[in-house]
Amino acid sequence: MIPAPFEYKRAGSAEEAISLIGQYGDDAKFLAGGHSLIPLMKLRLAQPTVLVDIGRVKDLSYVKDAGDHVAIGALTRHMDVEKSPVLKQHVPLLAHAASHVGDSQVRHRGTIGGSIAHADPASDLPATTLALGATYVVQGPKGKREIAAKDFFKGFLESALAADEMLVEIKVPKMKGGW
Repeated sequence: MIPAPFEYKRAGSAEEAISLIGQYGDDAKFLAGGHSLIPLMKLRLAQPTVLVDIGRVKDLSYVKDAGDHVAIGALTRHMDVEKSPVLKQHVPLLAHAASHVGDSQVRHRGTIGGSIAHADPASDLPATTLALGATYVVQGPKGKREIAAKDFFKGFLESALAADEMLVEIKVPKMKGGW
């Protein structure tokens, strides 16, 4: 099927993306890799009138050792999660799980944040980060807040994200003693 018509906006920063989403409200959706949203749009299960492309917001793509946890930018591609030396050392289960996400094309385009924000219970990385006790950092017009993974998922394709918020970072506690 062909998706319903939509307007396309490209954001250069998280702040610009949040501002654009705020302008269009519930009629807008963020687009990063698109591997979760586009299939729903083709089936007309999601019909946003505006897509805000955040795929080029480079400061949200990283994996960092942050002391007692590993910080992962929401726009980090699945393949970068899979290949990250920091994750392989401190959270090898997450790196391993990322290696099983979809196929090579999905791993090269899809993002960990998109997978989590989409809140599909069949997705690998939301379940893995939930099991690891992750915390999600979300940003909106009022600033940033943290949501425990256990409190984030509200139902099928439903999350604790407000309409004007975006997931910006995933904090995963370091594993002790391997897996």
